[in-house]
Amino acid sequence: MYRTHTCGELRINSVGEEVTLSGWVQAIRNLGGMTFIALRDRYGITQLVFDENTPKDIIALANQLGREFVIKITGKVAERSSKNPKMETGDIEISVSDIKILNKSETPPFTIEDETDGGDELRMKYRYLDLRRNPVRKNLELRHKMGQEIRRYLDGERFIEIETPALVNSTPEGARDFLVPSRMNPGEFYALPQSPQTLKQLLMVSGFDRYFQVVKCFRDEDLRADRQPEFTQIDCEMSFVDQDDILRTFEGLAKHLFYEIKGITFNETFPRITYDDAMKYYGSDKPDLRFGMRFYELTDNAKGKGFVVFDSVEYIGGFCAKGCSEYSRKQLDELTLFVQRPQVGAKGLVYVKYNADGTFKSSVDKFYSQDDLKRWADYMEAQPGDLLLILAGKKSTTLTALNVLRLEMGDQLKLRDKDKFAPCWVVDFPLLEWDEETKRFFAMHHPFTSPKDEDIKYFESDPGKMHANAYDFVINGVEIGGGSIRIFNSDLQQKMFSALGISKEEAEIKFGFLLNAFRFGAPPHGGIAFGFDRWCSVFGGSESIRDFIAFPKNNSGRDVMLDTPGKIDKKQLDELYIQVLPVQK
Repeated sequence: MYRTHTCGELRINSVGEEVTLSGWVQAIRNLGGMTFIALRDRYGITQLVFDENTPKDIIALANQLGREFVIKITGKVAERSSKNPKMETGDIEISVSDIKILNKSETPPFTIEDETDGGDELRMKYRYLDLRRNPVRKNLELRHKMGQEIRRYLDGERFIEIETPALVNSTPEGARDFLVPSRMNPGEFYALPQSPQTLKQLLMVSGFDRYFQVVKCFRDEDLRADRQPEFTQIDCEMSFVDQDDILRTFEGLAKHLFYEIKGITFNETFPRITYDDAMKYYGSDKPDLRFGMRFYELTDNAKGKGFVVFDSVEYIGGFCAKGCSEYSRKQLDELTLFVQRPQVGAKGLVYVKYNADGTFKSSVDKFYSQDDLKRWADYMEAQPGDLLLILAGKKSTTLTALNVLRLEMGDQLKLRDKDKFAPCWVVDFPLLEWDEETKRFFAMHHPFTSPKDEDIKYFESDPGKMHANAYDFVINGVEIGGGSIRIFNSDLQQKMFSALGISKEEAEIKFGFLLNAFRFGAPPHGGIAFGFDRWCSVFGGSESIRDFIAFPKNNSGRDVMLDTPGKIDKKQLDELYIQVLPVQK
């Protein structure tokens, strides 16, 4: 028997028991006459003690130990004279009577502690060692618990879990596909699924009216903190439902997870914000509602006073930062430099301080009177002590810049508490978005999203005017999931393809199986897909989904532990009828 207990299990009521533990050596303290060893496994840490009562041969073995040696010990549980309240096992220790070295370890390349000295790349190279650290282990335990609760809730709502293929066909919309050559079909390729979208729609045609799957998806796109080339979706679909049915069902899932995982109860319905209002008031379709600072448009109020910066632009807007009128000139200059960064894109920043005495001090005093500034302040619902921050330019880019500035102010004022949660639904997205470069429409979500019934008439006359039966679920400014009511009528689906510039022939090649299925009695249906990795990271208080994936890729899409992607030998390439061309610089 390797162990009678885990390293996180023993308590004061176990004193006097003879136990056997196995695990890794976390730390060694040799105090001359006494040696203490911290023994670690997945469940915790237990202190081992070697003193004058320990047999000499056991002490000799203990002196051979190093960090991360795997050992098995037997001993008696004793009460610690100096207890450690920070450890769950801090009231006891083990007086060791026998020890066995199960495996030796080289010195690890970084310290395996909560606060490690290993950088990201080093820890990813030795990810199997990084996974021994408590914070990483707790992240994966959180992910496991969330997965269990998701399945429990959906099973209780009569959903059935069905697996769909990982080798599918390539589709013309969305991100780049990862392609897989077929040896048995020379010159032809599978694609790894970006989402089981068409397959879950086929399951609705098949009569499985409530489907879900916790599924791997793949997108060949540029990476960042909340993206990986392979990621996990909670993929769901329902038949005979409208938008309210979907939102009610999956708001129930969110509330279930908040309660079971975080101990938070939401009694009220989550706010629903239209896409147009989200962009108007927050400059983002995933607004962070943990704090205020909503935007106000000042275009009509601010023009016509001789300030050429304002007079020459499409849009002027800003927000009120409560209690910030004491910001120094240095702080305001730093904010100006912040918004002028290329990734923000504003040309400059106008500020108005609403002083405690009711007067105003601004960067545009030359052009605007105290009465003018008072009108701005009243319109923006400011009070003495507040600071108005204003940007101007093209409407779309200025709203985006205001969003970045708002989030920066939220960080500076410590309003974005990771332990506070503000979920919401964003609804009524545009159905299509125009791409100026290609001079064509693209689907805002995907080609199977249904337009609002009242907007179908605009397919021929004004496609850009249509709104989608689509919705996103957002927590703290992070898009956790999104979905839509689907097109289930062949004629309407063909209108959608036409608006996207997809010919009947191309549609038949890419989606013929789905269009054929629609001819055999497709029910009204809709669904949603949640980013499981993102949801875990939000609940875990991290901005990076990599922290919640056992073996993630870096920002270049490489797994530095497996050293992949890698070269393929010529024999394998020949079997696949593939020739690799030299990279053109």
